[in-house]
Amino acid sequence: MTEIGSPVAAPAAPTSGGEGSQFDSTAARKQWQVILRRFTRHKAALVGLVLFALLVLFAFFGGLLWKHPYTETTRRYLPPSADHPFGTDRLGFDMVAQIIRGTQFSLQIAIFVAVLSTIIGVVLGALAGYKRGWVDAVISRFIDLILVIPSLVIAAVLVRNSFVASVAGGGGSNWLIVALYLGLIMWLSIARVIRGMVLSLREKEFVEAARALGASTTRIVFRHILPNTVDVIIVNATLAIAQAVLLEAALSFIGLGVQSPDTSLGLMISLNKNELTLHPWLFFMPFLFIVLISLSVNFIGDGLRDAFDPRQKRVKA
Repeated sequence: MTEIGSPVAAPAAPTSGGEGSQFDSTAARKQWQVILRRFTRHKAALVGLVLFALLVLFAFFGGLLWKHPYTETTRRYLPPSADHPFGTDRLGFDMVAQIIRGTQFSLQIAIFVAVLSTIIGVVLGALAGYKRGWVDAVISRFIDLILVIPSLVIAAVLVRNSFVASVAGGGGSNWLIVALYLGLIMWLSIARVIRGMVLSLREKEFVEAARALGASTTRIVFRHILPNTVDVIIVNATLAIAQAVLLEAALSFIGLGVQSPDTSLGLMISLNKNELTLHPWLFFMPFLFIVLISLSVNFIGDGLRDAFDPRQKRVKA
């Protein structure tokens, strides 16, 4: 008989066939179902996901459907109308076509930056946290050094270097240079976060067991430790997209970012900043798209953070 007040063991979950591996896969699927359910119940995250998907479709496929190509010119400074919903700029280019092209460049820069900064930050942060000692000291001091040097000084050197531009840009195109610069300075925060998590995970029993079995450092870090930080990696990579859009816009606004023949939303704002009083649509339209991209990605990041948070009580497991 069971004593009063003592816990009663829960019945074992039924399995078809009684295989342990099948039970494990079912448990794994259940965990992802809970994460997905938490994300879908986050209304702002869903709105952000839909909005970001529409912006991506607009940027990469809008030019195929829009009637005015970005190279076509007409009358200058036409106000918004049925034929030109966003008007025309000082050279007579249709602003819808220009914003489609600018959004495409801004998004491809942001995605490139998010991938590059995440890879660098995760690898260096994991090595610093796992190896500790002189490896941790070198990486940590290098991070501190980059944080001390003014970012605009590094930007001026990288973006204006004609040799790098000729090699990486190809014929005057410099968006890749801007993306590389942003990727090389935006990995600092995620490296610090991953380092702190790895410092804690390296003392866990499963890591000790892998080390005792003779697993290499590379296998322990990438096979056993980093999979346990995937939630932090995903959230930080998502938020890096929004940060990259804003940083690229700031650099382009002060003349250190994307240059012609490339374009971006930040460059469009910079070129039209003097038109704010006479032709405000030239300034506010690209500004609006920067705000929409940043808000949508931040909403997605908030939803992912809540979905992966084990302390989240929005959905009962």
